[in-house]
Amino acid sequence: MKTDDLVAMLAAQAGPTDRSEPPRRYAAALLVSLLGATVLMLILLGLRSDLGAVAATPIFWLKVAFPALLALGAGQMMLRLARPGLPLGRGWLLIVLPLAALWLGALGSLAVAPSTEWKALVLGMSWRSCPINIAVLSVPGFLALFWAVRAMAPTRLRLTGAVIGLLSGACATTVYCLHCPEMQLAFWSVWYVAGLLIPTVLGALLGPRWLRW
Repeated sequence: MKTDDLVAMLAAQAGPTDRSEPPRRYAAALLVSLLGATVLMLILLGLRSDLGAVAATPIFWLKVAFPALLALGAGQMMLRLARPGLPLGRGWLLIVLPLAALWLGALGSLAVAPSTEWKALVLGMSWRSCPINIAVLSVPGFLALFWAVRAMAPTRLRLTGAVIGLLSGACATTVYCLHCPEMQLAFWSVWYVAGLLIPTVLGALLGPRWLRW
């Protein structure tokens, strides 16, 4: 049998591609990210006792907006990285801009505070546990998102793994805001970012192995 005939026969037997499969996998992985982080947070940490009152303040929603925007940007990048040949697009702006705004706000808050309060503003009450808590809450999403993207055809494996880690960490941080008592920009700018970096770095390290196809 000639090669052209064999290719034509295989193509005829392949059948149409199910284009609804990738969106279903991504939606399932994101659902696992948020629900998994929420369940772990409720079991291991619990809701903050004054959540109802603090949820009425603008600063609380600013705290939630930071990781939510990161998740949106990382999600956009992940969708493009999962398909070979696509440029990154502008999802990275939703990662860089919230980070830059947070760091500028943190510097501004420290600039107007007495130097004797800087340590308390940066360390808060939970600096030792905050990054680890975020990393733990990110585990369900980390595994689910790797599962979803592995079925696609990513080519930039290390970058894709890092973005998956960032997305899982951002989802976890959004949920963690329901527990975290810290309301200082300076605290978030250090320890939330440290927590986000743990799954991001881990994703970059595991990407070439877990996403290979």
